[in-house]
Amino acid sequence: MSITVEATYENGTLRLSQPLPLKEQERVQVTIHETGNPVQQSAGLIPCSDPVLIERIALDALEDV
Repeated sequence: MSITVEATYENGTLRLSQPLPLKEQERVQVTIHETGNPVQQSAGLIPCSDPVLIERIALDALEDV
């Protein structure tokens, strides 16, 4: 089973945005992927130097997800 859930790192602990459908004491493996600014994530993918246009394209792409 694979689950994706957002979390915030606070004081050495990951705080999940929602509860997980897991049993108590169930062992899992965790992989961390940073979420970031959509403009930074798409840097170099769009052959354009206009930051306003690039941000608009990146944010529009997020709405389609």
